[in-house]
Amino acid sequence: MKNRRNFIKFPLAAGLIAGLSLSVLPTLSAHAQGAAPVQLLNVSYDPTRELYVNYNQAFAKHWKATAGQDVSVKQSHGGSGKQARSIIDGIEADVATLALAGDIDALVKNGNVKPDWIKRLPHNSAPYSSTIVFLVKKGNPKGIKDWDDLVKPGIQVITPNPKTSGGARWNYLAAWEFAKRKYGGDAQAKDYITKLYKNVPVLDTGARGSTVTFVQRGLGDVLLAWENEAYLALKEFGPEKFQIVAPSLSILAEPSVAVVDKVVDKRGTRKVAEAYLQYLYSEEGQRIAGQNFYRPTDPKVAAEFSKQFPKLDLFTIDQAFGGWAAADKAHFADGGSFDQIYSKK
Repeated sequence: MKNRRNFIKFPLAAGLIAGLSLSVLPTLSAHAQGAAPVQLLNVSYDPTRELYVNYNQAFAKHWKATAGQDVSVKQSHGGSGKQARSIIDGIEADVATLALAGDIDALVKNGNVKPDWIKRLPHNSAPYSSTIVFLVKKGNPKGIKDWDDLVKPGIQVITPNPKTSGGARWNYLAAWEFAKRKYGGDAQAKDYITKLYKNVPVLDTGARGSTVTFVQRGLGDVLLAWENEAYLALKEFGPEKFQIVAPSLSILAEPSVAVVDKVVDKRGTRKVAEAYLQYLYSEEGQRIAGQNFYRPTDPKVAAEFSKQFPKLDLFTIDQAFGGWAAADKAHFADGGSFDQIYSKK
């Protein structure tokens, strides 16, 4: 079938996706009897590989039990902005599970997703959340405690490219808002961001690439990371090698999910694709999110994982920047603040 590609999944410890912008990971289901088997493609952002490997297996069992049909789900991963572009360019994604609402909105402009997508599911179609934390080497040898430490001379900061990575945009905006509050305004925030990116030696295209750069290649003093990605690194490499630093202020990162209307109507997969996203809100789906270090939105399940996550002072994209459309225009569109500060590096 057109643009439905297969790649091999490797564990994070083996250098997962270093140098690759796209991977597709198969999840197996039992052979069907009765209804014809169906296959979905979930085009997702960089650090959700492990989450959806687990979730896809659970959903396949649920769908078989309730609908009597076998379903297999393939996964495609990369920087969120690049993944949105791959859908626009024709990859036949049944569902998009991307890093931020702005990347789903880009699919609306192209006619792939209907404008009401954000109202179709609870919590503005964000079934789980995360935030941005710092991952440092064990013992925190550079004494990095908060955002203002990132601009000190001699500190190397690892963060992806906000032109291609959703996580990088969350990183950028969290840093901007911290500086704006501490130093007095947008001009001061821009000066701070300019200094921060002078301390960034390389911009990977996605969050997983930056994780590999930091934890495996050993480049940098601090990784600006999705909270779930930081905890995964601790799980795989051990607390004797790395530790997490929670900054004084961070952003409530709300990854978004949507059915790709243009594709599901063409392929006849709307019913199962909608059920796939709806099941993310079930107790089992929420528990799988928590087990993979995402913050569940269901209060009951969230309580089960409350001790897993630090209590942070979090602000929202709407509170600080007026939503993703305004943030993208001001900071990440051509000629925005990122282009202005990075061209001076």
